[in-house]
Amino acid sequence: MHLEGMKAIVSQLRAQRADFVTQIRHLDAALTVLRKVSGTHASQVTAPTISAAGRMRIAAAQRARWAQVKGKVAPKRTMSASSRRKIAAAQRARRANVKNVQK
Repeated sequence: MHLEGMKAIVSQLRAQRADFVTQIRHLDAALTVLRKVSGTHASQVTAPTISAAGRMRIAAAQRARWAQVKGKVAPKRTMSASSRRKIAAAQRARRANVKNVQK
């Protein structure tokens, strides 16, 4: 009997859910009709515009931020030609040593 009572409750809940789904569909249809009648389509909604002065302030602030970032970049470090030759010679010696050990 307990199982039959649960089945009855589940069937009632499913029937209520079906009724709610139908009601929601009717509400959606009514809202669609009202939107068309009132002329408020999503495509007609525009974003607020910014004045020219506001755009200039934003651009100036961004330029200032970029100038600050570029000013903090460390200068590129260069190596002399003689230092590069010394490093290259040391690398060749290491490679030759590895080849000799492998033989």
